[in-house]
Amino acid sequence: MSDSLVVCEVDPELKEKLRKFRFRKETDNAAIIMKVDKDRQMVVLEEEFQNISPEELKMELPERQPRFVVYSYKYMHADGRVSYPLCFIFSSPVGCKPEQQMMYAGSKNRLVQTAELTKVWAGLTLPSVREESGI
Repeated sequence: MSDSLVVCEVDPELKEKLRKFRFRKETDNAAIIMKVDKDRQMVVLEEEFQNISPEELKMELPERQPRFVVYSYKYMHADGRVSYPLCFIFSSPVGCKPEQQMMYAGSKNRLVQTAELTKVWAGLTLPSVREESGI
C-alpha cells in the first residue's frame, strides 16, 4: 500500500534535470540535492554539485531536515573497469519533525520512479561531521 501513496509530486523542471543528470557524460562525482516544498506539495531542486566527494556531500546536508540526493560517482572495479553508478539516497536525520518525515517518506517512491533509479539507500542516519570533529 505504501508503494501507491503519493504525498508530493515531482516538479516538472526537476524531472527534466534528473533526466539530463542520468545521461550526463562528465566523469566527475556529482550530486543533486532535493527537498520537499511544503506549500506547493512538490519535490523541488535545492542544489546541484559537480566534483563533490561523499564527505563533502555529507557536509552539505542539513543536520535536522530530511533530503533526497541523487549521486553519481566514479567506481573502479577490481578488474580495472570503471563505471558511474547513479544512487538515490534518502537522508532523514534524527531530530526531524514528524510532519517532515511523513512528507518525505510519502514522496520517496514517486521520486524514485520518476528518476528511474534502481539503487536506493533509505533510512540512513548520517552522523554529524561537526559532532565527530568536535566543531
